[in-house]
Parts: sequence; C-alpha cells; structure tokens
Amino acid sequence: MRVDILSNINNPGQLERLYRANKANFKQEFSSVYPQLSGNILADFWYERLNYESDAISWGSRKELLFIAIASLLAGLIAKLPAMFPISEDFFYPRNIGFIVFPFLAAYFAWKNKLPTDKQGLLTGALVVCLIYINSLPNNNTSDTLLLACIHLPLLLWVILGISFAGDELSNYKKRLGFLQFNGDLAVMSAMFVIAGVIMTGITIGLFALIGFHIEEFYFEYVVAFGLPAVPIVATYLTQTNPHLVNKVSPVIAKLFSPLVLVMLIIYLGAIVYSGKDPYNDREFLLLYNVLLIGVMALIFFSVAESSTKAKDTIGVWVLLLLSVVTVVVNSIALSAISFRISEWGITPNRLAVLGGNVLMLIHLLIVTVMLFKTTKKAAITEVGRSIVLYIPVYFVWAAVVVFLFPLLFGFR
Repeated sequence: MRVDILSNINNPGQLERLYRANKANFKQEFSSVYPQLSGNILADFWYERLNYESDAISWGSRKELLFIAIASLLAGLIAKLPAMFPISEDFFYPRNIGFIVFPFLAAYFAWKNKLPTDKQGLLTGALVVCLIYINSLPNNNTSDTLLLACIHLPLLLWVILGISFAGDELSNYKKRLGFLQFNGDLAVMSAMFVIAGVIMTGITIGLFALIGFHIEEFYFEYVVAFGLPAVPIVATYLTQTNPHLVNKVSPVIAKLFSPLVLVMLIIYLGAIVYSGKDPYNDREFLLLYNVLLIGVMALIFFSVAESSTKAKDTIGVWVLLLLSVVTVVVNSIALSAISFRISEWGITPNRLAVLGGNVLMLIHLLIVTVMLFKTTKKAAITEVGRSIVLYIPVYFVWAAVVVFLFPLLFGFR
C-alpha cells in the first residue's frame, strides 16, 4: 500500500481507488509517509480529508453489506450444526469452534485485499487440512493430546487470518503490527456489541414475560445462537469501514489498564506469599496463573501496537517497561513451577506443552523488555513493535507442533 501511495501521489483517481479498497490500511500507511510528502497539494488534501473528524457512519457498499450478511448467516448455521444433524456437541464444538468465525474473517480480508488466486488457494487449503485433521483425531474425551490440539488450533487459524489481513505485504512489519492493533480494536468493538446484546436480551425477554410469553428457549436457540457468531464478523466490518469508531477508545483503554494491571500484578505477587497457594503443587492454580500471564502479555503487545502509531509517550513507555519486567517475574515463576512438576512426576503432553509455551513467552518478553528499555533512551517505539511481530511465527511453529505432532508422539493419549 505504501509503495502504491507514493507512486500514485499525483494520480487522484488511483488514490481514491486505493482508499476505497482498504480505508483503514490506506489511512495508516498515508499517515506514515505524509511527512515526506508535505507541501504536495494533493497530499495535503488527503491529509486533511483523512484527519477530518466526522460523526457519520459509513456502511460501505452493497456488495460489502451482502458479504457480511451472508457470512454472518453461514457462521450461525455452522454453530447450529449439532442441532440440525445428529452430531454430538461434545465432539463438534471443542474441535470446530474456531471454524465458526475465522474462515469468514479470512475470506473478508482476502476479498478486500484482492489476494491472487494462488494465495487464496493456499489459505483455503490450509483451512481444509486443519478442518479434516482435527475432526479425524480419535474421539477420546480423556485424551490430553486431543485437548491440546483443540486449544492450539485456533492459534493456527488466527495466523491464517493474519496472513489474509496482511495481503501482499506480509513481510512488512508495520502491516503485522496493524494486525495486532486490529485485534485490539476488534475486541473493543465486540465487547460493546456483546454488552448491547445482553441489555437487549434482558429487555426483550422481560417485555414478553410481562404479557405471558416465555421466549427464553426460543430466543437463546435462534437469536443468540446466530447473533454471537455474527458479532466478530460485523465488528470487523465496522472497524475497517469506520476506523474512527474505536481509534480513540482503544488507546484510552490501553493507557488506563496498563498501570492498573501493573499495580494489580505487584500486589498479586505479594498476596501469593500469604495465601498458601502456589503453582508448584496446585495444578489448577498453575493453569489460571498461565491464563493470567497470557492476558497480561496480550495487553502489553496491544499497548505497544497502539503506541507505535502515536508520538512517543515517555511515561507510557516506562509503564510498559515496568509491566514487562513484572510479567517476566510472573513467567519465571510459572516456568519454574512446570519444571518442578516435570522433575517430580515426569513428562506428560500437558506439562510439555505448558513448558514449551512458557519458554517461548519468556524469551519473547525478555526481547520486548530489552527493546522497551532502549526506547527509554533513544530508540523509537516502533522498534518494540518490530520485535513483537517478528517473533510471532515462533508461536505458530510451536502451535503446529502441538496440534500435528503431539498426538503422534504421545500415541493419542
């Protein structure tokens, strides 16, 4: 996109086509190259146009709306397959929960980015292989490797979505960073939809109850079942056609929650000492501990992605640095705990998966912490973003190992 903008800066028609093809990406890339274009009349016009604050909501073209409507309907139908056919819910949902939404989001970006047919075929082939593989694993509810495959498969689907989002600019780290920012914006928009949906559900059921109709079962079976899969699809569409809807909310959330989470973690680490709980001998506590760790890492990465598009904020960088340091401590405790459990009770699929994940996260956190420290001196915050996105393929490789090799290595147990 950046190359296209620079090469067509004196071509109003082509710039308009680039903008309409992907508004969010166009605005991001144009903002990054504008300093070198300042003074060009057409560039100045586009700068004012893109930064004009408007309350109007763009609903896109009819084709886009039709695509989103069909995708939402199909996602709801997939979610209802166990109710429509003799398929066990216990079999279907753990294996296929990611296929309810991810393929449609990937298809949306592939369509928006006009991916070449060969790349579309590769992405489709990867999705089909994952779908066939996960549903071909032995149906053993006590299998740890099956559970691990089901947990890690959405990460593979998420990476496929990221490849579709990046389009022909996969090697551009700013595009990858934009994908992380998109995930944060999507989470914010989806949360707002869910809150609004909960309120609407309560009001609707209550109003019908007042006149003697109890529609709870029908409402949850059809309205909620089709509405929930549609949330991330519609939220994605709105974040791409109306970037201004959340581009001010997301940074506020990142700046607000980063220091709060930092304080919470420090207090939490101190409270562990007095609670009598420890991750070394309590399996459930270790599991929740790792969930906490992943959530904090996601907040750090999301905050860096947001900061990378703004001017350098010294206080914000220091907060992220301290949060990273504390998170390294949390990760080190989790890593030592799982190492202790392996040394005491031997290797199992679950312990090996947690050990590998913790090692990868610790290395990543150390890299990010070092880069944040350099940022407090002279380095640019964008270098932190680069260190984050260039490491993401490592998680993809590990997730692929857990999904495809663990069942074979451990005999599907």
